[in-house]
Amino acid sequence: MGSVERCDITLPLNDMIYYVRKDAVLRDRWLNDLENLCREFGCSAAEYEALRDVDVKRLMEIGVHQYLIPHILRLFYGVTGMTNNHPALTAYQNAFPKESQNALSGTIWDREKETS
Repeated sequence: MGSVERCDITLPLNDMIYYVRKDAVLRDRWLNDLENLCREFGCSAAEYEALRDVDVKRLMEIGVHQYLIPHILRLFYGVTGMTNNHPALTAYQNAFPKESQNALSGTIWDREKETS
């Protein structure tokens, strides 16, 4: 999954997330004007597209710090109603299916058990 060593400390998106999660006005813009917000923070087209698509794997590949990924998911999906099929968990499972299954197998969060 993630690796702190792959984090790009110069990536504008890392800075943007730090500020957005602390500022209500920026959080509103995140939801309603993401493209211009990204542009103002100096994000590349690749950063914006990965963010817009909520593509966890691509975000990590371009250098988003792995500890910021949950913040990104909270910004898009909120923090309430966390269930086994919540979009935030599903985003991780889609990005890392093998790793997710290994981590969840046999636990109360095992999605396979939900359908059984």
